[in-house]
Amino acid sequence: MDREQDLYPPIKALLERQGYTVKGEVGAADIVAMRDGSDPVIVELKLRFSLALFHQAVTRLRVTDLVYVGVCKPKGRTARRALKDNLALCRRLGLGLITVRADGAVEVHCDPGPYSPRKSKVRAARLLREFDRLEGDPNAGGATRHGIVTAYRQDALKCAAHLAEHGASKGADVAKATGVAEATRLMRTNHYGWFAKVETGTYALTPEGQEGLKHWAYSWEETG
Repeated sequence: MDREQDLYPPIKALLERQGYTVKGEVGAADIVAMRDGSDPVIVELKLRFSLALFHQAVTRLRVTDLVYVGVCKPKGRTARRALKDNLALCRRLGLGLITVRADGAVEVHCDPGPYSPRKSKVRAARLLREFDRLEGDPNAGGATRHGIVTAYRQDALKCAAHLAEHGASKGADVAKATGVAEATRLMRTNHYGWFAKVETGTYALTPEGQEGLKHWAYSWEETG
């Protein structure tokens, strides 16, 4: 579909099957549907999700609680993720969501209405654990110089710095010197490719590890 107008016929047909009388471009609204004894239904159309679309739909909530956004159904893996995220946003805003496929098939993903998502105690606990483990404040909120410094990366940097200074070392010695209790497992897992196994329980720093220390030097200085 190349035009917003192409979304109109299939969505109109959907609403008419539900007993609504449907008209396009009524006042500022793209679609208005009326049925005896019911509040009006408004649908705002765009080819894809955008901030402007949500602004328009939220504005229509001043007229009726029954407001939908209608878009072409996105394709591809990334698009499916975007659809999931925008569906969650629609629910948060109390909006309905309708998508139209290229073949004209219409899908109603959610209807308008109040929405109160359940809080995840697991995610909250994970966030608090990361907050407690993270030393200092190495990340500028919203932007970073080299990327995100996590507590895990800080532990890896401690281990790498120890190996850079002392050479190949036993995991138990690294753990004792750095305070990283899981040093042996961290170096064995080798998520960043910084460590090489010399023998059982003993690890050395790789060239990638040397580069990692240089690359993350600013964050290491801030937190070390």
